[in-house]
Amino acid sequence: MEYGPPPLFNQGVSARARLAFFSLLAAVLIIVDAQVNALDAIRNGVEILLYPFQRVLLWPRDLARAGGAYLSSVATLSQENAQLRQAAIEQAQKVQLAGQLQLENDQLRALAGLRQRVEAPSLVAVALYESRDPFSRKIVIDRGSRDGVRAGGPVIDEFGVVGQVTRVFPLTSEVTLVTDKEQSVPVQVVRNGLHAVAFGGAEASTLELRFLPANTDVQNGDSIVTSGLDGIYPPGMPVATVLRVDRDVKDQFARVILKPVAGMSKSRMLVVLLVEPPPLIPAPDTGRRSSPANVRADRMAAKAAR
Repeated sequence: MEYGPPPLFNQGVSARARLAFFSLLAAVLIIVDAQVNALDAIRNGVEILLYPFQRVLLWPRDLARAGGAYLSSVATLSQENAQLRQAAIEQAQKVQLAGQLQLENDQLRALAGLRQRVEAPSLVAVALYESRDPFSRKIVIDRGSRDGVRAGGPVIDEFGVVGQVTRVFPLTSEVTLVTDKEQSVPVQVVRNGLHAVAFGGAEASTLELRFLPANTDVQNGDSIVTSGLDGIYPPGMPVATVLRVDRDVKDQFARVILKPVAGMSKSRMLVVLLVEPPPLIPAPDTGRRSSPANVRADRMAAKAAR
């Protein structure tokens, strides 16, 4: 009786034999493929069959690369936009500063020429800010008693008369503009030499010629300059132009509205004339402060009223 392994455990050809056979087959196939390229068609077919599976398997990688590229491009664009905005802001600031410097240079040249034409000693001042009092028209300049500024000194810009120094501090001074209701300037009409007094107007940023007869020879557009009769403002300084003349037959006086030629509170560079103001003289009770210009103006107004 013969004994052997049951059929379930019958292994057939040994593993070494199979390895040798398949190794030899592989070598033969390699040689044949290298010589006649007999397996190209098979490889192409397999590649076509496996290509969709390759693309599907590569989707996660492609998505990751696309997301990274998008985030990188967004970050790069954001950084470039920030740099461009900063460059635009800096360029705008440079342009604005250049324009401001050009404007200040033009004002300084004009003021330099004006100082040469005015015989009185003078100094350049910078307007710091405008008074917060809504019932007055005043500005503060950066020159004071240490610089030789005195109360009553005229203040002008490159266009004409701005106002008069009314209060002086060691480092700053207060300038009352000619458009203030309490200011008055003796003036004359350039066209015919008519003398009058310009007061701060009731309308905003205007002046008025008062106490002139209704038939006074004053026309729209007439140039008004300082007469110099007050001893404060040099004669011939531009003050205003005639904006409107109201002649009411019921009133014996004409109402002449003037538009100032100076920059007023818009002018940053100003010239303070260091003139010696005349002594203060008690003024009649007109409800206005008794500054030298107002005293002289009241006297001239009284003469005109006669």
